[in-house]
Amino acid sequence: MIKLSVNINKIATIRNARGGSSPSVLEAAINCQKFGADGITIHPRPDERHITNKDVYAIKPIITTEYNIEGYPSVDFIKMVIAVKPGQVTLVPDGPNVLTSCAGWNTIRFQDYLKEIISAFKEHGIRTSIFVDPKVEMIEGAKLCGTDRVELYTEEYATQYRLDKTKAILPYVEAADKATELGIGINAGHDLNLENLEYFAKHISNLDEVSIGHALISDAIYLGLENTIQMYKRLL
Repeated sequence: MIKLSVNINKIATIRNARGGSSPSVLEAAINCQKFGADGITIHPRPDERHITNKDVYAIKPIITTEYNIEGYPSVDFIKMVIAVKPGQVTLVPDGPNVLTSCAGWNTIRFQDYLKEIISAFKEHGIRTSIFVDPKVEMIEGAKLCGTDRVELYTEEYATQYRLDKTKAILPYVEAADKATELGIGINAGHDLNLENLEYFAKHISNLDEVSIGHALISDAIYLGLENTIQMYKRLL
């Protein structure tokens, strides 16, 4: 069974727009797990425009599944992740001014940098994943960085899906096959939704986990959170 990790950043975005504590990210995390999510993902940023540092610590005790913290590996981020000790940390290359993740790591250019950070996390028993574009050479570079998993950046797949889904999936199949060959676990995320998720999941062998936030929370507005999570789970 491919695991579904629900990214609850958008819950925090709505809360922060008004101030106060409603909607509660803690309640969202509890309910997502109760309704069938296999994990909770958050992506704290330095400006705390959605998930705050306080949220990062507050969510940990209510996790009954798996806690995945995404982020750019700044000194402060690294310290926070080591203190919290989530099940998984996902490293993304976007800096503080980026609206949302828009590219994967160049695992060849930043190999030494990533290797050092990944080693520090693994010393504390935290599984590591790095955000990569679906390119065989980036998967090979990821292996040399020492990561446990890669997260395939799926925006291009989602964009091209309606035009030619067979062509859209091809680089992801090749990247996933290389990851499996090298003994690297496979996650995926970004713009996966109820329309394109099932096709992706069926064609990517050994897919371990998908992380979905924006589309799932948007669907939940109309369909309800429990129903939406179950709909995504069925596609996996």
